Amino acid sequence: MNWETVIGLETHVELATKSKIFCACTTAFGGAPNTHCCPVCTGMPGALPVLNGKVVEYAVRAALALGCTVTRYSRFDRKNYFYPDLPKAYQISQLYLPIGRDGTVEVGGRTVGIHELHMEEDAGKLIHDPWTEQTKIDYNRCGVPLIEIVTEPDFRTAEEVVAYLEWLRETLQYLGISDCKMQEGSLRCDVNLSVRPAGSDTLGTRTELKNLSSFKAIRRAIGYEARRQIERLEAGGRVVQETRRWDENKDASYPMRSKEDAQDYRYFPEPDLPPLELSEAYIQALRASQPELAAAKRARYQAVWGLGSYDAEMLTSQKALARFFEETVALRAEPKQAANWLMGPVLAQLSAHGLEARDMALTPPTLARLIQLVKEGRLNRNTAVRVCEAVFETDGDVDAYVAAHGLAQVSDAGLVAQVVEQVLSANEKSVADYRSGKEKAFGFLVGQVMRQLRGQAAPAVVRQVLLEQLAEQ
Repeated sequence: MNWETVIGLETHVELATKSKIFCACTTAFGGAPNTHCCPVCTGMPGALPVLNGKVVEYAVRAALALGCTVTRYSRFDRKNYFYPDLPKAYQISQLYLPIGRDGTVEVGGRTVGIHELHMEEDAGKLIHDPWTEQTKIDYNRCGVPLIEIVTEPDFRTAEEVVAYLEWLRETLQYLGISDCKMQEGSLRCDVNLSVRPAGSDTLGTRTELKNLSSFKAIRRAIGYEARRQIERLEAGGRVVQETRRWDENKDASYPMRSKEDAQDYRYFPEPDLPPLELSEAYIQALRASQPELAAAKRARYQAVWGLGSYDAEMLTSQKALARFFEETVALRAEPKQAANWLMGPVLAQLSAHGLEARDMALTPPTLARLIQLVKEGRLNRNTAVRVCEAVFETDGDVDAYVAAHGLAQVSDAGLVAQVVEQVLSANEKSVADYRSGKEKAFGFLVGQVMRQLRGQAAPAVVRQVLLEQLAEQ
C-alpha cells in the first residue's frame, strides 16, 4: 500500500523584547541560573502581570507578514498543567481569541495555511545533570515572550517543512522581532505527524514530536516517525495519539506522555489581565511601517543594481549581511564589487571565526576603503584580501596597515621594467617557449615578475611591460 504523510507545525518563537511579557525582568540569554526572575514570573502569591506593549506590536507584525487577520478584540487564557519548570502551575496563553488567524503563505510553490498565531509566556528550563543524576530548574526563561504559530496540516515531506521554517526564520529576522537562534531556543518547532493511505481524505491519528532543535533533527525525526507509523499500521497495529521525545543521539523518538486535548488543560479566561482591544489605526500604522523583507530585497538588488539571482540570494541570506552590503554601496562602492567581496573574503572570514554577519567587527567604511584602494590601483586584489583578513577582527585602519607593512602596489613602470629584464635574462627557455606559441610560458614569466616584486606589482603593468620587452627582443 502507498502511504501519504501529513504534517502540521507548531512553532514557538521567542520575541526580541528587552523585558519579559508580563514583568520588567530582562530577557537576556545566558545569565546565571535563577537571576532573571521576580515575583511575577515565578508566580508568587499576589503578584500581578502587566502586558508588555512591545510584545503586542511584534505579534501584530508577525501576523501581518503571515497574511493573518489581526484580531481587534483578543484576550488571554490560563492553560493549567503541573510541571516542574512552570512555577505557577499554569501558563498565560491565548486559546479562544488569538491575536492572528486564518493566514496563508506561499513557500516553494506550496500554499501553507496559518491556523492561528497567539501570544504566550515561556516556561522555565529543566537541566539534567548525568553526573549527579539530578534535575535542576532554571526559571530565567519563565515569562520570556513567545508567539506560537500553528499551521494547517499542509506539509507532505520533510523538505517542505524545512523550506517553510527557513522562510519563517528569514522573515522574522527581517521583521526584527526575533533572532531565531535555534541553538539558544529562540525558534523551537513541534511536529504533528500522521500517515494515511494515498488518496484518502481522512486524517490518521497524529503524534507530536518534541525536542527538535535543528533542521537536521527535524528531517530525521519526520523520516523516522513516518516509517514507524507505517510499519505499525502495516503490521495490523494502531497509532496512539501521544507526545514523543526525539533523541538526537539514538536517532529515534520515544513516548513522553499521552497527547492532551484542550479540555485536559482546563482553559479559562485569565482573570488578572483585561481583554486586549486594538484600533484599526494601530494595525494600519504597523502595516505601513513593515520593513522590507528578503524577497523584496532580492528583487530590488537585481532590478536596481543588476545583480544575478545567486548574488541577491546570498546577500539577503542574513539581514545583517544585506544591511552591510547596502551601507557599503552607499559609500560609493561599485555594487558588484561589494557583492563579490562580501560573498568571498568576508564570508570566508565569518566561517573561519564561527561568526554571523551581525557579530563581526568589520564595518562598511573599512570594506569600502579596501575596494577603493583596489580600484585606484594602490593594492592588488590578493594583497587586499590579506589586508581584509588582518583587520577583520578589529576593524583596523586599512591605510595604516598598508603603510606599516609596505603593501602598497608597485605601479612604477620603470621599476617593473628592471625586474622584467632580470626575469627574461634568467629564464631564456621560457622566453623561447613563449616565442614558439606556448601561452603557459607567458603566465610563468608573469608569476616570476610578481614573485620578485613580492606580489605587490600591478598585474596590468607587469603584463604590459613584459609584452613590450618580449616584442623588442
